Amino acid sequence: MKQILNILPMLIFFIFYKFYDIFIASGSLIVISGLVCILHWILYKEIDKINLFSFFVVALFGSLTIFFHDSQFIKWKITIIYIIFSLILLISQFLTKKTMIQRFLEKDIKISHVYWRKINFFWSLFFLFCGILNIYIAFYLSEREWVNFKVFGFTSLTFVLILLTSIYINFKISKK
Repeated sequence: MKQILNILPMLIFFIFYKFYDIFIASGSLIVISGLVCILHWILYKEIDKINLFSFFVVALFGSLTIFFHDSQFIKWKITIIYIIFSLILLISQFLTKKTMIQRFLEKDIKISHVYWRKINFFWSLFFLFCGILNIYIAFYLSEREWVNFKVFGFTSLTFVLILLTSIYINFKISKK
């Protein structure tokens, strides 16, 4: 259920974009992101920090998009989120005992600290790559191509990264 709630804003954005435009889609993204935070609170008695952070970034850049009637703002949202995620992972890599990835997954997955650091670093590079890729796609391709890549391209890339990470973890667990 949590995963469905997490992808709902992106799907609603995509649907509203296809039927209306980027400005209506941005407004719908703000509303549905807020509703997802409220639903998380109702269902789980907590709001994920990532969802709350995403809501504030969506609200800021979505509002700027609507207010200035300029789609450039909403296009920057993904890059900013990805760069911040990359920085958070990098900071945890070098300034804390446990990486962020380890903190999220260690209760379910038991692997060496060294492997957590490799996974964390790889995810950090992935988010940095996606942030830079978004800049290219957002500003050198059409708005329609950007929306399609935002929904399907980044989702596919993330799925591939999760798959590769799972294979790596399973390989390291089986070698024990």
